Amino acid sequence: MKKVCLLPVLLLLINCYQPRRDCTSFKTGTFSFTTELEGAEITTRFRRTEDLEISEFKGVVDSASVRWINDCEYILTNLNPKSRNEEKPIHMKILSTTDNSYIFEYKLVGSTKTSRGTAIKTN
Repeated sequence: MKKVCLLPVLLLLINCYQPRRDCTSFKTGTFSFTTELEGAEITTRFRRTEDLEISEFKGVVDSASVRWINDCEYILTNLNPKSRNEEKPIHMKILSTTDNSYIFEYKLVGSTKTSRGTAIKTN
């Protein structure tokens, strides 16, 4: 009988869980992001200020403007696009945070296809 009474309480606790989202701690700083690309693990390092992000990917340094929509969402616009595809802004959304990392979702502005990643704050 006690197991039956605990089930509604357990379901309530699971449904009320909200991931931690302290986005302001990640607005600026130095970060790394690792992903798999064509079967190889690739790490991007980037430094973000309030309005600029400078990244290094495969030895190439690039910069983008940062426009914050709210504390957890921003738009990245490449400052030196080398192709039409690089001209498209990217919508970034921080979904949850820990003490030194955050899980984010990103997509090209206007696209419905999203991807996820985890960024680690290194400084």
